[in-house]
Amino acid sequence: MKKLAFLFAWGSLLTSVSVFAQENLDLEKAIQIGLENNLQIKIAVENVTLREGDQKIGVGELFMPTVDATYLRSFSNEDVVQRFVNDPAPREIDNAKSRSENFNVVGLYGFRPESVVIMKRLGQLTEISELDAKIAVENTVAGISTTYYRLILELQRFQVLKETLNLSRARLNIAKAQYELGGAGKRDYLTAEVDYNADSSLLLTQEQIIQNARVNLNELMAVDAQEEFVVKDTILVGEILTRLDLEENAFLENKQLLINQRLNNVAFLQTRELQASRLPMLNINGTYVNNTSNSDAGIVAQNQRAGFNYGGNITVNLFSGLTLNRRIQNAKVQQRIQEDALELYEIQLKSDIARAYNTYANNLRLLEIERKNYQVARENTDIALERFRLGIASYLEFRDAQVNLLTAENRLITSIYQIKEQEIELLRLSGKIFFDNSMEPLQLPEN
Repeated sequence: MKKLAFLFAWGSLLTSVSVFAQENLDLEKAIQIGLENNLQIKIAVENVTLREGDQKIGVGELFMPTVDATYLRSFSNEDVVQRFVNDPAPREIDNAKSRSENFNVVGLYGFRPESVVIMKRLGQLTEISELDAKIAVENTVAGISTTYYRLILELQRFQVLKETLNLSRARLNIAKAQYELGGAGKRDYLTAEVDYNADSSLLLTQEQIIQNARVNLNELMAVDAQEEFVVKDTILVGEILTRLDLEENAFLENKQLLINQRLNNVAFLQTRELQASRLPMLNINGTYVNNTSNSDAGIVAQNQRAGFNYGGNITVNLFSGLTLNRRIQNAKVQQRIQEDALELYEIQLKSDIARAYNTYANNLRLLEIERKNYQVARENTDIALERFRLGIASYLEFRDAQVNLLTAENRLITSIYQIKEQEIELLRLSGKIFFDNSMEPLQLPEN
């Protein structure tokens, strides 16, 4: 599979029992599985095949002649009574037989001036279907990437809560020992036990969140919801993105923008197609005939003809109830609508990039603050634990430090995740999340 436009997650082993248990599931493999199995992508690819078929049908109908061959044999057995001008006596023939054999080949070719425009329009529609398929691929890649990193975030939160629970257990053990030795009241011991139980409940709730995150990822990869796998537990921030580069890439490679541009071309070509239908239409025909007739009755006993017939005509529409003029007017209105839709999407694309980039840049600034805050909270918790162990700090002081550490670590890993989330979105908007450029062929991994 091709190299992705962003970094993959790396980290330590957490949990496994599944079809993936013997190997880690990194982001690249998750995307590969999703591209192989995702039904939306398969539907989009089939639509491309349909459009390509329509284009080939158009070539045959618009530019190729039609040739039909007919072979006919007929027989008759009749009683015939004939009267001739020069012989008043009737002539009676019983069981008069006749037979005929006819073979002809007819070729027709008609050239309409709008045919060239129609083929250009069909080509644009084929390109639109390919871009639609690429959008399905990019959305799948973005969805799997975001969900994959979300799972990593929840696993990291699980570790944070597990560490918090370990601190609560240490505090509970200290409080219990102090209570049993008479150095502290039972209230401190019971409070420590309540906090320990509360942290245990949070840990169990987080396990459920992780299970649902796994189901969400499995759904995007189109595998069984109960499958479990090993993932890496670290989110790495990629290279710093710049807004100007993102906007420049977006206006060159964003697939939805390219679709709107081609829809604008389609609307223009529909107008040209209707205008071209005013031009003369050329029709050419040719026929080869081989006809043999035999009859027991009549003047001619046998008649045989063989040869070619050919000709042509030019047709010009002079009047069609003004419907053509109205269709051209409607096509021009549609063209103006599509031009406005293109401009509207350009504005929307710029706004989407601006919003995503503002969030991305703000989280980059927050990241350093959160890292420093986490280091301070970690040191403060270590001091508070030691003071509590020595009996010179209250349980409230220790619990406050413990909660501050939990909050600081959660904010740190959430900030990193939000940076990665916006990084994925910006790469998707700029059209660089999977394909190197919009002209790259649509080639997907096969099962």
